[in-house]
Amino acid sequence: MDGHDATLTKHEQLLQHIESLKPGTKISVRKLAKEMGVSEGTAYRAVKEAESIGIVVTKERIGTVRVEKKPRNMSEQLTFGEVVDILGGHVLGGSRGLMKTLNKYVIGAMKLDAMARYIDAGSLLIVGNREDAHRLALQHGAGVLITGGFGTSREVKLLADALDLPIISSKYDTFTVGSMINRALFDRLIKKKIMIVEDIVTAKDKMIVLRPSSTVSDFQRLRDETSHTRFPVVDEWYRVIGMITYKDVLGAEPDTSIDKLYTRSPITATLQTTLASAAHTMVWEGVELLPIVDRNRKLIAVVTRRQVLQAMRDARKEPHLGETFDDLIWNGFEEERDDKGQLYFRGVITPQMVNGFGSVSEGILSTVMTQAALRAVKDVRSYDHVMENMTTYYVRPLQIEDIVTLHPEFIEMSRKFCKLELSIRHGEHLVAKAMMTAQSIDHD
Repeated sequence: MDGHDATLTKHEQLLQHIESLKPGTKISVRKLAKEMGVSEGTAYRAVKEAESIGIVVTKERIGTVRVEKKPRNMSEQLTFGEVVDILGGHVLGGSRGLMKTLNKYVIGAMKLDAMARYIDAGSLLIVGNREDAHRLALQHGAGVLITGGFGTSREVKLLADALDLPIISSKYDTFTVGSMINRALFDRLIKKKIMIVEDIVTAKDKMIVLRPSSTVSDFQRLRDETSHTRFPVVDEWYRVIGMITYKDVLGAEPDTSIDKLYTRSPITATLQTTLASAAHTMVWEGVELLPIVDRNRKLIAVVTRRQVLQAMRDARKEPHLGETFDDLIWNGFEEERDDKGQLYFRGVITPQMVNGFGSVSEGILSTVMTQAALRAVKDVRSYDHVMENMTTYYVRPLQIEDIVTLHPEFIEMSRKFCKLELSIRHGEHLVAKAMMTAQSIDHD
C-alpha cells in the first residue's frame, strides 16, 4: 500500500516543466527537447498534451505560449483570440491584445457620432471597410472586427499595435458573424451547465492504493484505517490495473497476495467524463468507487457514487442557461392533465422539425417521445432516469403545424427501472407508439 510515489516518465517530466513556466512564456519544441534531453517527437507530444489540458495555446503570428488554465466556471465571455478561431479570421494588427476578454459586441450600422455612444473599453465593433469607424473604436479601447474580408490602412494597424487592441478581418458578413459569436456564447453556457468529473475531483486528496504484491493483511489494515471497502490496484507506473473489494478478500488467508484476488481491467473514467455518464456507468455496473485516469490510464483521483449523485443534485439547483437542440425541440410542448389527473403533453410541429419531404423527421419524433417519457417518470418519482432502450413504431406521417398529444402509460416500476408505453396522436389518429425502459441514475 502507498500514496502516489511512482517514478515520473519523460512525458510527465516535460508536462511538469511546461506547467512550471510563467504565463506568457513562448514554448519551442526544439528548445524544449534540448533543455530536457529528449527527442523532438517526445517534446511535441508533451506540448500537444499541454494544449489539450489548457495550459498552453497556439496563436496566429505569436506561436505556442504558456497560459493559465481557466477554471470551467470562471467566465462565460470570449477572448478576442477565441473570436479569431471561431470565425477563421486573421489578425491585421494588435496581436498582443488577443488574450483580452470582450464584454460585448457592437454592430456598426449607424453614423459615426451615434456609434460612439455604444462603444466602450472591452467591446468589439463589427463593421465593414470604414476606416473612420476602425479608428474610433480603437480610440475608445475597443477591438475591431472587419467583415466581408476587407482590410484597413497601415495607420490603423499601427494604432492597433500601439494600443494592444486587435483588429481582425473575417470573410463572413455581419449577420453571419453575429450568429457565429452568439452560437459560441450559447455553447459555452451549455458546457458550463453540464458538469463533468473534473468539477468534483479534489487533487489534494491523498489516494490510497494497493499493489499486486500487497497482501490481504494490507487490505484489512487499510480498511480499518479508512473505513473504505474497495481500493484501486496500480502498477509501478501508477497505472490502474485493477480493483479489489472486501468481497474479493473474504475468506482468504492474511498473507495471501491480492494478485490472485483483484478484478482486472476495471471500469474507469477521465476528468472530461460527464457526471451523468459516470453515474449511469456506476449504477449499471454496480460500481461504488470509480478510478479517474489520464490518457495513459495513470490514476489521478477516485470518486464515489455518493459524490457523483450529490453533485448532480446540487447542479439541479443552479439556474440553467443556454439551450441544447433537445431544449429547442421541446420548447413548443406543454404539460396538461386529463380528467383523471393523468399527465400528457401537447405541442405543434414546427418547420424545423420536418425532413426534406415535408413530414416530421423520425429522429425528432424519437427525441420528443424520449423527453416526454423522462418528464413523465420525473413526475411520479423524485430522481432522474436515463433511457435504456426504446422500440418505436411509426404509423403515419405528420406535417407542419399539426397539433399532437403524447400520452405516457406506466407498465411496471421498480427501484432501478421504469417501463412505460408512450403514444403520439394527431386528433383521434395514432401517429407513433414506443415501448421504453428508463433506468434510474439517482438512487442510493
